[in-house]
Amino acid sequence: MTALKPAERQAVTRIRAELLRSVRYDDESIVHSRWVKQRYDCGCYASLAPARKAAVRTAWHEAGHAVAALAVGARFSSASIHHGHRSEGRVHSVTGAGEQAFLIDAAGQVAERLMDWTMPASDAELREWLRSWRRDGGDAHRFRRSITASFGSDEVTAWRRCEEQLLPRRLEIRELARALLVHPRYLPYNVVAAVAGGGGLS
Repeated sequence: MTALKPAERQAVTRIRAELLRSVRYDDESIVHSRWVKQRYDCGCYASLAPARKAAVRTAWHEAGHAVAALAVGARFSSASIHHGHRSEGRVHSVTGAGEQAFLIDAAGQVAERLMDWTMPASDAELREWLRSWRRDGGDAHRFRRSITASFGSDEVTAWRRCEEQLLPRRLEIRELARALLVHPRYLPYNVVAAVAGGGGLS
């Protein structure tokens, strides 16, 4: 934590304390009221319960992107589950991923499946899902564009590569997702790295 600015160090300390306090609670129980109200007040969800569920899924999604970025050595400015007009959350200004960018692009969807262990079991099932993966804040388009250097048009093999790299990082993703849920503001890169932990790909 010596590399963190004072405000970042304070944020990490607060987040870790809150996560420790709420260790016995499930993800839906720890969502900060700000994230629930954003989704409910805009009329996007009929009640607080689905708004809360949506915040949790978004947190896992964005945590997946962020942990993948850390893993490949990419940088980003911040991660957030702020609900806006165009997105439910975002990892902002990702740079430096190179040919590994496809891992970051797919990581949101991979993380959502790691959340409830619903990863497509067979290649046929995965291929069918990939055909339906179109509208996802640009992730699907970027994934298909960024796999060409290493995989050509073989989306299934590229996706399985993402699974292989992110499955061992599920606990990092979960920890960061819960940090996004309890903290009522965006998390700068240094805070994300401190909460989730870094480490390159094998």
